[in-house]
Amino acid sequence: MSSIDIPSDVLDAMAAPPEDREPIVRQELAVSLYREGYLSFGKARELAGLSKAAFHRLLGDRKIQRHYKEADLALDVAYGQD
Repeated sequence: MSSIDIPSDVLDAMAAPPEDREPIVRQELAVSLYREGYLSFGKARELAGLSKAAFHRLLGDRKIQRHYKEADLALDVAYGQD
């Protein structure tokens, strides 16, 4: 598993409690990558650490249009079988 190194001074600069900072970064990254089409819904949800319903709500709150295609379905089905 790869990881992204976020400088501690960047995390410390976030106006959020320390225990919320990593989840916020993961969710923001997941939403952005999904919105731009770099990640499927399933992978973005996984990155965000949210359930399907919670990630749908997050995208809805942000008014982000879903772009689920047949290819995404195939990837999600294949991933679910692993």
